[in-house]
Amino acid sequence: SLCYHDVLADGASKTSGFPGPDAATYKLAVALFREHLQAIAAADTKPGIAPRDQVVGLSAPLLTFDDGGASAFAVIAGELERHGKRGLFFIPTNFIGKPGFVTADQIRALHERGHVIGSHSCSHRGRMSRHTPERLRDEWSISSRILSSITGAPIVTASVPCGYYSAEVGRQASRAGLRYLFTQEPVTRTQQVEACLVIGRYTVRSATPARTILSLASGGLGPQFRQWTLWTLKRFAKSLGGSLYTALRTRYFHLRGAEASFRP
Repeated sequence: SLCYHDVLADGASKTSGFPGPDAATYKLAVALFREHLQAIAAADTKPGIAPRDQVVGLSAPLLTFDDGGASAFAVIAGELERHGKRGLFFIPTNFIGKPGFVTADQIRALHERGHVIGSHSCSHRGRMSRHTPERLRDEWSISSRILSSITGAPIVTASVPCGYYSAEVGRQASRAGLRYLFTQEPVTRTQQVEACLVIGRYTVRSATPARTILSLASGGLGPQFRQWTLWTLKRFAKSLGGSLYTALRTRYFHLRGAEASFRP
């Protein structure tokens, strides 16, 4: 599974999704995204690549999109459909209809066009793994009810905001009726937490080249190992640094001027 966020036209990094230099590191230019889709299509022809994923019935590898930015409807869905693919779009419901985010009508249209709609919590705030069980249950159950009322269908998929997963996050997702929960841990294995299947993803950033996507989609171990190593180091830093880690990360991106990392 691949974890994308926004896909934007040249110079439009502030028109979709969350603002700021940190968020910008996940926003791809349209031209690069098209190269990614071509690479995935090439990987589909290689021996050993499963033609369909048994989790949600979409073509493998699963293409997931977090944050519910406006580009989900304006750009991404059309690009996927031109390649005969559908995506999983994870929506933080507190932001539906706000500037830069999809509207209820657009979410409904995505569902009707065959894309999968899932929860990305209500608030997309805080370190989810630190929330109380009651807060977690509300984040999952309320957001799922809102999305179900829009699509007219049960919501059984979700993704964890910002990668802050814990076993309790998975348990409360299961108790809210979710059956598939995507994390940002870069692994191919899955784990069962009560009635919920927890699935890892490989994160795509603004400058991820098509050759990396081709390797990931083909089961290449090199980029899998590099992401896993970096993730493990970051997880240790998050655990050790707590809120200080978040503050230092934000400061780093502001100093670096990461808005410039959005490349056409």
